[in-house]
Amino acid sequence: MTIRANYTSERFMLQSIKQLYGGKLGAADGEIGEVKDFYFDDQRWVVRYVVADASSWLPGRRVLISPHAFDNLHLAGKLLLVKLTRKQIEASPSIESHKPVSRQYEEEYYRYYGWPSYWQGDGVWGMSGFPTARGPQPERADAHLRSTRAVNGYNLQASDGAVGYICDFMMDARNWAILQLVIKTGHRFTGKEVLIPTSSLERISYEKSTVFVNLTKEAVEHSPIHDLTPVGAVN
Repeated sequence: MTIRANYTSERFMLQSIKQLYGGKLGAADGEIGEVKDFYFDDQRWVVRYVVADASSWLPGRRVLISPHAFDNLHLAGKLLLVKLTRKQIEASPSIESHKPVSRQYEEEYYRYYGWPSYWQGDGVWGMSGFPTARGPQPERADAHLRSTRAVNGYNLQASDGAVGYICDFMMDARNWAILQLVIKTGHRFTGKEVLIPTSSLERISYEKSTVFVNLTKEAVEHSPIHDLTPVGAVN
């Protein structure tokens, strides 16, 4: 597996979410499975959970792992390391009976691990300051968790028409905030990939599988090219 980290002009280290799919996860006492998906908050655009397929040792089971459980997203050998034990993960609340993920489940999950809740407070990670604060945000009563795999492929609707589709998400490796969307424009096979900031998003229509942005088609087309050149890639 190769992880490519790209840098923007703001000097953030960004991580492709697509390139983390299939990555092996290791606990303090052995492997726990592989990355299958990410659940993100569609109001604050922050990844809240890694969805791990643990069926290799917990048959038929997928588990949620919060960013609280990671030191960072760098590979150690061939593993993404988690600061939990297999026993902790095995006894954690199961997500099979909570589809979609409810706030009730999240409260149970956070109580189990003893982590501060992210939905209380103004920071992007609530009052805990983890991993970093990002300024005041509106309070909300309910969770807005969405799957990156499900949103991948959504059409992008500019202010003057359709212009491509989402093919990846670029996440700040320090605080797990999704800062950019990778948009494929032009022909599906011969078009180019450009980066647009999530700050330009207006809304998501899940019924129409479409993301609306406050940019023109021309502005999207002339956005920075998605650079796949590895920066400090780890093999």
